[in-house]
Amino acid sequence: MSQFINKERNDKYRRILEAAAKVFASQGFHQSTVAQIAKEAGVADGTIYLYFKNKDDILVQFFSHRTKQVFDRFQAGVDRANSSLGKLRNLIHSHLTEFQRDRDGAILYQVETHSNNRLAEAQIKEMSKMYRDIITEIVEHGQQEGTIRKDLYVGLVKRFIIGAVDEVINTWIHSDEDYDLVSMADPLVELFIRGIGSPDKANDNLVSE
Repeated sequence: MSQFINKERNDKYRRILEAAAKVFASQGFHQSTVAQIAKEAGVADGTIYLYFKNKDDILVQFFSHRTKQVFDRFQAGVDRANSSLGKLRNLIHSHLTEFQRDRDGAILYQVETHSNNRLAEAQIKEMSKMYRDIITEIVEHGQQEGTIRKDLYVGLVKRFIIGAVDEVINTWIHSDEDYDLVSMADPLVELFIRGIGSPDKANDNLVSE
C-alpha cells in the first residue's frame, strides 16, 4: 500500500511541476498563481502545499528536478562518442532535443537565465556550471587529440559554443514559424568545427559517430 502511495505522490509531484512550467511559460512567473497551476495539474489548490512551500518553491524545485534529468541525458550522449568532435555533436543534439521536447521548460529556462532577479539563482548556477564543465572536458580532449586548436583559450571556446546555442534556442522560441529546432544541431556543429578545428584533422571527424 505504501508503495502505491509513494508512486501516486511522485506522479502528482511531476504533474504539478509540468503544469507549473506551462503556466509560468504562458503567463509569466509573476502573473501566475498557485490556483492556475492547480487547475492545470488537475489537483486541488491545497494539494500544491503538500509538495511545495509556495510559488517560488515550485520554480526552484522545477529547476532542481529538470537539472538531473537533462544532464544525465547530456552526459549519456557525450559518453556514446569516442572523439571530441563526436562528443560535441552529441551534446548539441541532446541539448536541442531536450529543449524541443519540453518547449514550456525551454521558455522558462531562457526567461529565468536572462532575468536580473533570478529566484532559482543557485539552481541556474549549478546548471550553467555543469554545462560548462562538459564543454571544458570536450574541448580539452579535442586539444589533446589535435582536432581542436591548442592556441585558443578554453574559456573563449566555451563562450563561443554556449552563446551560439543560446541564440539559436532564443530565436526558435520567439519565431513566428514552427520549425524543427534539432535541425539546427548539425549546422551549429559545423560552424563550431570550422571555427575551432585544426584544418588538417577536423574534416576527418565530421562523420557522425
